[in-house]
Amino acid sequence: MLRFTIRRTLLVIPVLFGLLLLTFCMMHMVPADPAAALAGENASLERIEEIRQLYGFDQSMPMQFWRYLLQVVNGDFGLSLYSHRSIGGDILLRLPATLELTLTALLFGTVGGLSLGTLAAVWHNSWFDHLIRLFTVGGLAIASFWFAIMLQIVFAMNLDWLPLRGRLPTGMTPPATVTGFFLIDSLLAGDLATFAAAMRQIVLPAMTLSLGSLATITRFTRSSILETLQKDFVTYELAAGIPKRRVIFPYALRNSLVSPITQVGLLFGGLISSAVVVEAIFDWPGLGSYLVDAILTSDYMAILAVTLVVGTVYAFVNIVVDLVHSVVDPRVAEEL
Repeated sequence: MLRFTIRRTLLVIPVLFGLLLLTFCMMHMVPADPAAALAGENASLERIEEIRQLYGFDQSMPMQFWRYLLQVVNGDFGLSLYSHRSIGGDILLRLPATLELTLTALLFGTVGGLSLGTLAAVWHNSWFDHLIRLFTVGGLAIASFWFAIMLQIVFAMNLDWLPLRGRLPTGMTPPATVTGFFLIDSLLAGDLATFAAAMRQIVLPAMTLSLGSLATITRFTRSSILETLQKDFVTYELAAGIPKRRVIFPYALRNSLVSPITQVGLLFGGLISSAVVVEAIFDWPGLGSYLVDAILTSDYMAILAVTLVVGTVYAFVNIVVDLVHSVVDPRVAEEL
């Protein structure tokens, strides 16, 4: 297990290098001049050239990439070309908000998907199964921005059950920073009022973000359990008089988890990318809104840094998923 973990971690390095190189090349294909954007609309050609030399935009692409790569290796993402603040500091400030939202949505989708998929497989071809299949098709087809607006209209504006936007109510002081996750930090501080407020704030954006993953995990869980229920060991246990409930939950469900767990790892990357839209709608101060601002201002350094950080998080989440595979199915560990 340790050998596999080390090997997978080392394989992350060339993947992240390729991601950074690809993003760097694609950004330089865009017909936008960051030096002109920094100088302003009425800047003279001399001022634009001065800024281009100051930030190294006059050098060749390989040299620019090499300089940035050396900075990253040294743990320095540089200064934002737009705000002139440390990009690393901005990311550390906003990353916990995005991860908290993404992981909460993934938790909603995983727990709900496993539950609904299992019940749909147990009650195969019943009215509940047909309803769940209809729900999964709709969940994959509905646009997240439309679903977010509908949730805001119904639960925030009409019923007034949940807040409309933000990470905490206006005027409420955030808990002392330990992990950067308001839910965890408020519990560590014993501040149940802040925990309850943060939980109410995250419900609507997390529900919006989890819709696609909930539908996907439900479908894979249902089909995987139905396949497992056709196997000989299930037929034997049922013939031996073991109650169907005991056969399904300890045995059939565990043997069916590999496929849904794989989807959890794949869905994580999609959730982070979808968070850009959700954060904008719910005014969530995460990496999504930061990345949008960086793109609009042609802040190449910030775009590269966010791409690298998100790619790193996604790669290590998939390593965790592989480790969970080996726990759920020991045969996976024997093959590693």
